[in-house]
Amino acid sequence: MPGPYPGQVIRVHSENSIDTESDKVNRAVVKQMISSGIKSLTGDTRDEDAWARFISPKDVVGIKVNCSGAPRICSAPEIVGEIAANLVAIGVPGKQIYVYERFDNQLRTVEYAKFLPEGATVVAAETSRGSIVGYDPHTYVETSFFGEEDTRSNMVRLVSETLTKIINVPNMKEHRAAGVTGCLKNVAYGHFSNVDRSHRFEKTNTLTFIGTLASTEPVRSRVVLNIMDGLRGVWHGGPFVQNVKFRFYPKQIMVGTDPVAMDRQLIHIIEDKRKAEGAVSIFDRSPERISRALEPNVNPFIREPGHIEYASKMGLGVFDESKIKVKAIEI
Repeated sequence: MPGPYPGQVIRVHSENSIDTESDKVNRAVVKQMISSGIKSLTGDTRDEDAWARFISPKDVVGIKVNCSGAPRICSAPEIVGEIAANLVAIGVPGKQIYVYERFDNQLRTVEYAKFLPEGATVVAAETSRGSIVGYDPHTYVETSFFGEEDTRSNMVRLVSETLTKIINVPNMKEHRAAGVTGCLKNVAYGHFSNVDRSHRFEKTNTLTFIGTLASTEPVRSRVVLNIMDGLRGVWHGGPFVQNVKFRFYPKQIMVGTDPVAMDRQLIHIIEDKRKAEGAVSIFDRSPERISRALEPNVNPFIREPGHIEYASKMGLGVFDESKIKVKAIEI
């Protein structure tokens, strides 16, 4: 990260991508959206050539999903399945494809296996909450936020020991501590243990911790592509909220190698939706708005959407809007 296309974001929208009444995804349209997005990013005319810029048949590929709002808000299995199909099309064997997340109890609520090629593996780092077996004891970030006993956040063992490439598939969601949870947060908090300690109190440490984790090797160099699932989204109460009134349907997918530039666009999407709903900005830092009530004009934390700009200063991507090129495609 930020990969070969810094500052470039492809946004593909289709009104037909998902039926908002039934919540059913149109797989044929999703296939078109992903194809258009990746070819527009690379400039290739064939899907195979575009995917081959990032992945080779020798790679062991991880598809990092986000299931923190599952089963309704998660990386759509239709998108994940189409990514896997493209990997197989360029010669990656099914046995070299892993769909993974940190928590098994979230991951197993989504039927990813039904959409994957034969041999692909669906796996979680923690089969039971608090288990440490799925984390690498030798690869970690160590920092103390409030004098906590455990000051280490260890990397997912699958990443440090097995995967050679990672495709990051986050959602479009507001986050009560980080402001938004997009590419950067899915890379950071999705690949390390013991991260919730960064937001135990009203004033969090998410501003600096997200970028710090995301810049840690080998995660940083192995994330080669981001495909943001914006078929569904959350504009308040994220990432876990199940209340339907805080869900919406952006009906789009973003594609790019630059997580900062993509998350910069996510801020606009969430802010625009919150404004339309009469909710305060995610940049609001008023102490009087601190509350545990699940209402759009209060929040349990002071949000830190500035974590995206902070990550740019660590070299993870382009934050300056004047240097970001967004191409919008309608299907």
